[in-house]
Amino acid sequence: MYDDNFPTKRYNLTLDFVKQHISKSEKILDLGVKNPLSELLKSNGFSVANTNGEDLDLDYSCVQNSSVEVVTAFEILEHLVSPFTILKEIKAKKLIASVPLNLWFSSAYRSKTDPRDRHFHEFEDWQFDWLLDKAGWQITDRKKWTNPTKKIGIRPIFRYFTPRYYIIYAERK
Repeated sequence: MYDDNFPTKRYNLTLDFVKQHISKSEKILDLGVKNPLSELLKSNGFSVANTNGEDLDLDYSCVQNSSVEVVTAFEILEHLVSPFTILKEIKAKKLIASVPLNLWFSSAYRSKTDPRDRHFHEFEDWQFDWLLDKAGWQITDRKKWTNPTKKIGIRPIFRYFTPRYYIIYAERK
């Protein structure tokens, strides 16, 4: 999945954020197929189930029919054409979601080989906050972090101080 570019920093910061807000006794539904981050959560004692690869723009049954206390969405909402609907349909009372932020010096990510690995959205923080508010969520905590690379150039320098990821904890209004 990541070849030689495993996102250790992002995963550790995400795990720390989850630990601050979610009890290990709460059941989590992670939007997206089984992945290294959901496995990291499990190895740290969290009860995590993943969705099955259904198109979350069209099929909301995974969140409509779920009885979990928490839904997580780690770098998945930017792949959806309309993340509003799935966010609105979530029945859980708690949400932790992270998205890549729009970088003014870089275009949106697009895999040329995998049509499901493309970003339809790269948000600004206020846009994501607004989306969540309109979908019925109240954000009670948020955090941003950078994603420096080990490359040389202007863009890599910008990545040292420009936040790339945004994570929120929200509860149903």
